[in-house]
Amino acid sequence: MSDLPLQLDSSLGALRENGMARWSGQLERELPLLFEPGRNGNLPRWLDLLDRLPVIKAETVDLGSARVQIGTKNECDTTQQHNIEELMRELHPWRKGPFDLFGVHIDSEWHSDWKWERLAQEIQPLEGRKVLDVGCGNGYYALRMAGAGADFVVGIDPNILFLLQFRALTSFLPAPPEVHFIPVGMESVPNNTQWFDTVFSMGVLYHRRSPMDHLYELRGALRQGGELILETLVIEGGRGEILVPEQRYAKMRNVWFIPTVDELIHWLERVGFTQVRCLNQSLTTTDEQRVTSWMQFESLADFLDPEDPTRTIEGYPSPRRALLSAVAP
Repeated sequence: MSDLPLQLDSSLGALRENGMARWSGQLERELPLLFEPGRNGNLPRWLDLLDRLPVIKAETVDLGSARVQIGTKNECDTTQQHNIEELMRELHPWRKGPFDLFGVHIDSEWHSDWKWERLAQEIQPLEGRKVLDVGCGNGYYALRMAGAGADFVVGIDPNILFLLQFRALTSFLPAPPEVHFIPVGMESVPNNTQWFDTVFSMGVLYHRRSPMDHLYELRGALRQGGELILETLVIEGGRGEILVPEQRYAKMRNVWFIPTVDELIHWLERVGFTQVRCLNQSLTTTDEQRVTSWMQFESLADFLDPEDPTRTIEGYPSPRRALLSAVAP
């Protein structure tokens, strides 16, 4: 097996041992290309940050809490706590969270715990399940899935910074959970593996130029009777209504299709899902997505019309998100 950084070798080994040898072999060929010299100019600095983190193992771990907890402030000295905060801040921006790391509160851009609370009691229990988290970000939700009892979690996201954030956080765990971060997109997952019990795709569908293909890919990853949890932008309205932004939506370039909930249910049924239901709809607020000292770039308040916050700066309806559940046939 290739000599890969960031514990990726062990993740590929775990995939192989758990019946995903085909994917593991494919990744063994794909992943070294991501770490070729000069491919990512920030990577050497990020790896150096990891090396400089204090070597401490947390005694207190709670992956099930809203603010994922790894250690307490009493488990390290003041100098170590200061170093942890300083080095974690150098991995800015922190999009997903929050986390509590030895008393350091990582106050992320998103209150991801709010989204988790909206879905946690509505989905099939995760105890003992094999889970795929598509577009996993820095692994906040993947860790919450492990905290909810999932047996084996694979998070995929091509953003290398998110992988570094995940590795920084999990370096303090006394024993690594069965959560494996693979820095690839959904297109890397072999078609029709039918291996996962639950697949999450949250905040991904509207970035896909071919949303129906994405839904087929998600269905193919699920075993028969497995559950898809889909979260995406929606608009109000009925069947057949879809917003296709002219250029940008809320300053995002890569937003292609924003359907109504009824139309999204139709899409899911069209690709073969059954028992499709909407778990929740909510307007995204500037309390849930905002600038913090851990994410100092523009956020939702900058994406809305300052004179009419019910519209984006481009004049479209402000972000509304829906959570849906569907069962693979």
